[in-house]
Amino acid sequence: MKANLVATLIGHQNPIYTLASSYDPRFLFTAGNDKGIVEWDLEKMTFKRILCSVPASVYHLHLIPGSNILAAALRTGDIYLIDIDNQELVASLKVDSGAVFSVKTLPGKKEIIATGEDGYAYVWSLESHKLLSRFKVSENTVRVIEPDPDKSYICFGDKEGWIHVYSFLDFEHLGSKNIHSRPVTSLLIEDGKLYSGGRDAKMYVLELPTLRSERSLVPHMFTVYDIVKHPTKEWLATVSRDKTTKVWAQDGLKLLRNISRDRKFDAHMLSINACIWSDYREWLISVSDDKTVRIWSIQEEGDGE
Repeated sequence: MKANLVATLIGHQNPIYTLASSYDPRFLFTAGNDKGIVEWDLEKMTFKRILCSVPASVYHLHLIPGSNILAAALRTGDIYLIDIDNQELVASLKVDSGAVFSVKTLPGKKEIIATGEDGYAYVWSLESHKLLSRFKVSENTVRVIEPDPDKSYICFGDKEGWIHVYSFLDFEHLGSKNIHSRPVTSLLIEDGKLYSGGRDAKMYVLELPTLRSERSLVPHMFTVYDIVKHPTKEWLATVSRDKTTKVWAQDGLKLLRNISRDRKFDAHMLSINACIWSDYREWLISVSDDKTVRIWSIQEEGDGE
C-alpha cells in the first residue's frame, strides 16, 4: 500500500482536536483550542476563512447530513448550530453541566444527540431546537457516541472504560459492559459490529447488542483517538496519541500501512486527535496537537491517481 503526503495545512495557533467535511467535499472544517472554527479549501490547499468565533475549545465538529448546518461541541457545554452558507449561528443548545465531547445526528430522524460531563444524553429536534429527551447513560463522563446507521442501537463510551448500548428507537437501555481498562475514546459501528478504541491502547471488535468480544488487539502504543471507515474500500484507519496513523484491512484487521516518522514519513510530530476519509478524492485527513492538518493519498500498489 502506498501513502503519499498531499499537503500540510498550517495556520492554527493551538492544538487541533476535531475536523469535519462540508456538504461540498472540497471544503474542510477544523477546530480545537483556538478561538475560531477554520474552513479550508482542499482544491487550492489554502485557508478560506474563519467560519465562526468561539469562546472556548471545540471538542467535536459534526456536519448535519443533507444540510448546510455544522454542529460544534464546546468545552463550555454549548452546542453551536452554524449555517455554513450565511455564516450565521442558527441556534445554541446547552447541556446541564460540563463540556460536550460528542454530538451526532440520529439517522433518519431530524434530531441530534450529545452528552455532557454529567453522564447524561440529550436529544434535540433539529427543526424546533427543543429538548426532546434527557436520560442518564453513566455515572461518569461520556466521551463518545456512535449511532447505528441501521437504526438499531446507540452506543456510548465513558471515561471508566464502559460501553453502554441503547435502543435507537426508544432509548431503552439494552446493556453495559466494562470493555477497556481506561477511558473509551473512539467508537465505530460498521457492518453490524462495534469497533472500540481506548486510552488503554486497545481496540476491540464487539458483537451488538451483547458486547461480546470477537477480536482484540493493541493497534497503537497509546490512546486510540479515532477509528474511521473508508468510503468505498474495506479499510479502517486509526490514529493515536503515539503520533501514528495506521490503515487496516477491515477483514481480519491486518495492518496495511503505518504512517509515522519512524517509517520515514513526514507525519505528525505530536498526538493525532482525529481523522476522516474525505469524499474529495477519498483522502485521509488528520489533525494533531502539532497544530497542523495533514492530507494523505492512500492507494493499493498499482493504483493510479
